[in-house]
Formats: sequence, C-alpha cells, structure tokens
Amino acid sequence: MDNETVGIPASEAEAADIISTARDAGVRLTITGRASKAGIGHPATAGARLSSAGLSGISLYEPSEMVIAAHAGTPLSELEAHLAASGQRLTFEPPNPAALFGNDGEQTVGGIVAANWSGPRRIQAGACRDSLIGVRFVNGRGEVVKTGGRVMKNVTGLDLVKLVAGSWGTLGFITEVTFKVAPVAEAETTLVLAGLDDRRAVAAMCHAMGSPYGVSGAAHVPGEGTADALTLIRLEGSAFSVAHRIRALTDYLIEHLAENPANHNGHSLLDADDSRAMWVGVRDCVPIARPQDRAIWRISTAPTRGPDVVHAIASQLDIRHFYDWSGGLVWVSTSSKGNAGEAIVRQAVAAHGGYATLIRAPMSVRESVPVFQPSSGPLARISVDLKRAFDPDAILEPGRMAAGV
Repeated sequence: MDNETVGIPASEAEAADIISTARDAGVRLTITGRASKAGIGHPATAGARLSSAGLSGISLYEPSEMVIAAHAGTPLSELEAHLAASGQRLTFEPPNPAALFGNDGEQTVGGIVAANWSGPRRIQAGACRDSLIGVRFVNGRGEVVKTGGRVMKNVTGLDLVKLVAGSWGTLGFITEVTFKVAPVAEAETTLVLAGLDDRRAVAAMCHAMGSPYGVSGAAHVPGEGTADALTLIRLEGSAFSVAHRIRALTDYLIEHLAENPANHNGHSLLDADDSRAMWVGVRDCVPIARPQDRAIWRISTAPTRGPDVVHAIASQLDIRHFYDWSGGLVWVSTSSKGNAGEAIVRQAVAAHGGYATLIRAPMSVRESVPVFQPSSGPLARISVDLKRAFDPDAILEPGRMAAGV
C-alpha cells in the first residue's frame, strides 16, 4: 500500500482483511466515504486510503418498527428517499456540508455517524448518536465488531454505539449502521420574530423551549443591523396541532417580549415550503458559508452563554455569526489568516464554557492549530486509552482529531 492506494472493499470481510494487512505492514489508513467532510480535522497523514464506497445499499427496513439499516457507503440521499416513500425520516436532520466546502460531494450514512452530524432538530429529537441503535465496524486489529441491534426491542451495547458516533474513523471502519426513524410531520410552521438583538433573541428562544408547545427548531440570524435580525422558532406535527400550538406560542412569546419592548419589530409566520427552505439554510450554515476563503468555527455552549462567547470573540476579531439550538450552537466566521483567531476563540470558550471545532480552514491552518477542542488531562488520557483498545497500532486516521488519537 502507498499514498495512491485506495482500498474499496466490497464486503465487511474484505475490509477486515485490508485492515489486517495494513496493520501487519505498518501502513496507516485514512478512512473515507465520498469525501464530503474531508476538510474537517487535521490533514491526513496516512499512507493509504480506505473507502466505504463499495459497501452500499439498504440492508433492513421495517417501517412498522420504524427501523432502518444500511451499509456505510450508502448515499444519504438514497436512504432518505427510501424512508420518504413510506412517510418516514431520520429524526436528527443531518446537515449538507456542500455550502460550507463549495462542493457537491455526496454524504454517506457511515460518514454522518462518524461525524455525529446533527442539525436543528437536535434540540427536540437528539443528536445522530441518539437515533443510532446498531453499528458494525472493523477495528484496528482487523476484527469485526457488532454492537447494538437491528430492532428496538433487541438492542444491546448502546454505550459502544454512542462511542463510535463522532469518533471520525479513529476507532474503526464503519460497515453498517441502524437507525430508529420517525414519521414525517404532516405540517410545520415557523414563527419569525424580527429585530431582536442577540441576547433578547436567545432569551426568547429559551422561553419558547421552556414552553409546553413542542419546539423543534430555534435559531437566530443577525442581519446587517439589529433591525434586519430574524429569530426563528419552528413547530411540527399534525396540521391541527401545529395551528393550535403556533397561536398559543405566538401569544406566549409576544407577552414575554412586551415586558422588554425595545428592538422588536413584530412577527410573521412561514408555512410549508417557505419554512422548510429557511431551515435548510440554517441546517447547512448558509448564513455565513460565503465567502469561501473565511474560516468557520462551530461552538457548542450553554444557550444563555452564546451571546457572551460571541461578544468575547467579536471584541477582538471581525466576525459574522448566527445561533442554532436555541443559542447552544454558535457558528462563527473569522478571517482564515494566521491561525484563524484560534487563541481568541479558545479563550472565549474557556471563559464562558463550551467546545469549539474549526470546521473550515486552509490546510496550513489545520496543520498548525488544534482543530477539535483540546481535552483536559483526564479526558485526554481516556481518549488515548480508548484509541489503544480499539486501534493499538494507531493505523486508523492517526492524529485526525488530536495527537495520539
């Protein structure tokens, strides 16, 4: 194997043979599906590539059980079409990274699990890992590992299932995944509040999340000025239920905003296609995706701390930003020059709490800064120990997340 080698196994057993051979030869492997998220993490240092593109297709679908399994290289669009034909969907609304990276790379189901890739509905339905009930993968020893199950009533090993999600290929080469799914909502409506500044927008979103009305999306997109800012709150469900709840939620929030009437320019409603289009933009980071030459940070924090984190960064850097997850997810665009403001972003997160990932930056920046949030001493040791347990010779995605992992 060498830098030009691309292993494309057609079966799980073949994948195990390739990994075993690579381990014996001391060849390190970069794991890929269709490379839609190849620009995230430290640049690859491996000697060969291993692709899941040859492992494709739906392996199990039980609509009545609301469970679907697919081989890791299955295009996400194929799985979603399969579900849509039966009026079902993935619960966690996986983002499409095309706008961020300026490409049309097709995501695979293994890739969204490896990244724990989750969109706006996470605040209601949980993350990708919360919908994942089974995984098959090949570890760094070339051993096939099965964890979890293929139906909800026969699921074991859920902790290991969740461990694999978000491991970015560092623990194993995923070959098959199983998700619990949900019915497509009959209707959705988005309440749009105009003219709120960041702090009042986050307060309104948190107030909505604390209501009994079942919010499935809460985001705030600042404009060129406060007057252009839009705060988005989504409800989904049956048409009758959504109509009732949106009226009640509107009254509930307008009363809340009336207590502090400054910077509030009214409200409106988006239904059906208009609502869906708005949330696709939020999901895919469209508000700050351009220009492509700027760096993008993804910061998870406590919702009420989101404006504090933004203020701390904006006081030192020229940024653009918006909030998802009721303020708990902050997307920040900075200049990609130097270290993309890495020290300032880390200081802000350290002061106010959270986790910052450099999602997009030139290769030279990703080579020189910690892309993922550096772990504390005990957590770093656990991460290294897990890596050794699953991949003792460190041949799978070495260093993509951090040194030693």
